[in-house]
Amino acid sequence: MFEYEMATARRADLIREADRYRMVREARKALRASARRQEPESAVRGNRLRFTRAA
Repeated sequence: MFEYEMATARRADLIREADRYRMVREARKALRASARRQEPESAVRGNRLRFTRAA
């Protein structure tokens, strides 16, 4: 009976560990996806059209 209880406890530990690993992987994947969606900053263009010519 003791071996069965040890096996059951070990199985529960492995399931918890797998769930934690899966959650971390999904969180990292979501972070990468959100970083890809953000547009990179670019140089400002078209300032010449905004201002009039001086002299």
